[in-house]
Amino acid sequence: MAHIAFIGTGIMGGPMARHLAAAGHSLTVYNRTRAKAEAWVAAHGGTVAESPAAAAVGKDAVIACVGNDDDLAQVTLGTDGAFAAMRNDAVFIDHTTVSADIARRLAAARALVVDAPVSGGQAGAENGKLSIMCGGSAAAMAAAEPLMQAYALRIVHVGGPGAGQQTKMVNQIAIAGVLQGLSEALRFAQASELDLARVFDAISGGAAQSWQMVNRWQTMADEQFDFGFAVDWMRKDLGLAIDEAKKNGASLPVAAMVDQFYADVQKMGGARQDTSSLVRRLPR
Repeated sequence: MAHIAFIGTGIMGGPMARHLAAAGHSLTVYNRTRAKAEAWVAAHGGTVAESPAAAAVGKDAVIACVGNDDDLAQVTLGTDGAFAAMRNDAVFIDHTTVSADIARRLAAARALVVDAPVSGGQAGAENGKLSIMCGGSAAAMAAAEPLMQAYALRIVHVGGPGAGQQTKMVNQIAIAGVLQGLSEALRFAQASELDLARVFDAISGGAAQSWQMVNRWQTMADEQFDFGFAVDWMRKDLGLAIDEAKKNGASLPVAAMVDQFYADVQKMGGARQDTSSLVRRLPR
């Protein structure tokens, strides 16, 4: 049993923390909205902390899943941040999708830090089947991996500090292109007055098959877009990738284009709809 501080008990963090508790670990949780932390403890046990620092005192590990670079900096390095209170041998695991810059900054501040963004969305978190892409030292990974196994289907140590965040950018770049192609394909099939179920049967077993097709073809056709990973978050992630590309010289014309398409969806009122709502831009 490990003594763990979990910072951020939202849509993703809450289920991850639940899996840790179910695995027998002792949890102290902190959330900026205290009511969420209290609700989590009422449902799953553990203790509510008044601050990230209070949560981190004496713990074997501190795990964060917050919003963005600024949020992460605040809960780690800010006033009442976790880093000042952590034991020297405690591991810090960050599941927030943030810039590679802040991941490296945190790794420079402590010996055991893993940047570990996730893929799999809310369903993956709820079911304990997330894919986790990790950056950090071998020692940090050795400390972090046994804990992450409570809610992961796949854990890959990609490289040093920041590599996990860069890999998440690769993931989002790939998804953006797939969703645009899937949106166009679906609208083409509708315009051709084809039987969508038969089209799916015909193409989902071949080279066009993707996770997005298998899981979103029918829901996109039904104009259902309430599956967790919001357009606002995708735009944040694509923005991180586009900023990183400016530094490493990569060209991202499709990702940049789809980012602007998602801006259109935001203007249509779809900011909190999931990423498959990209299809809304295209006329039926």
